[in-house]
Amino acid sequence: MMREAKVKSIRALARGLDVLRLLQSAGALTLADLHQRSGLPKATLLRILKTLAEQGMIWQRMVDDAYVPSFSLAELTRRMDQEHALVEVASPILEALSARIEWPSVLAVPRLTHMEVLETNVSRAYFDNIPLGPVGFRVNMLRSASGRAYLAACEAPVRDAILEALRRSEKPGDHFARDAAYVARVIDEVRAQGFALRDPDFGGDFDAGRAQVDDGRDSLGVAIRLGGHVPGTLNITWSRRALKRAQAVERLARPAIEAAEAIARAVSRTHGNFTR
Repeated sequence: MMREAKVKSIRALARGLDVLRLLQSAGALTLADLHQRSGLPKATLLRILKTLAEQGMIWQRMVDDAYVPSFSLAELTRRMDQEHALVEVASPILEALSARIEWPSVLAVPRLTHMEVLETNVSRAYFDNIPLGPVGFRVNMLRSASGRAYLAACEAPVRDAILEALRRSEKPGDHFARDAAYVARVIDEVRAQGFALRDPDFGGDFDAGRAQVDDGRDSLGVAIRLGGHVPGTLNITWSRRALKRAQAVERLARPAIEAAEAIARAVSRTHGNFTR
């Protein structure tokens, strides 16, 4: 339960949200409909509707001048529902994985030009001195194990859109996307191995190389596959001082792949093969 803050609520915002909820529940309403259902003056409703339209949350169709919730808003809601479902089924599997391998791991999802952390089992891992995440943390798409695993497994049109966005990016950490040979080599390597590894020069920072920022870790990433769709990736991270890369691959690749497959089966069983 949210702790009650000692401040006043914003009445205008509450009215706007009430109007948006009415539109979402009905699908489409005219100004007269909204006036009747909300009891608000039409002048007030017009101001609210103008604000919602300017924010891209609703639009007005021509055939009857009714106001309709934006498709983009519905898509955002659907995406959030799917991601909540993904985390719900993945969390116990990540917990079991931490008990099996002792090193921490994260669940990440794509955000076009980067991956975003949604869940981590670091609090359950034996080696909990490796802070991961936090939830919402942005991970480089082309240099990280998580991003590489996603790029190699996602649908071709999605991959093309990601690479085009990365090529246009001005962030130093995205400049490798302009090297077609580098991108092809990364994707071929991941597909051949069945898992992804960090770029050798990636030290955890989005933009800087390992000479500038080095977290002392290495990572292995595996795509979570639902048919041809990839909702996210699973990543295991370890200390380079404790494990050489070859040792880590031998010990951790199979558990990572099995955990990703278990997540995919659980999602399919409980929520179906949801897609974008």
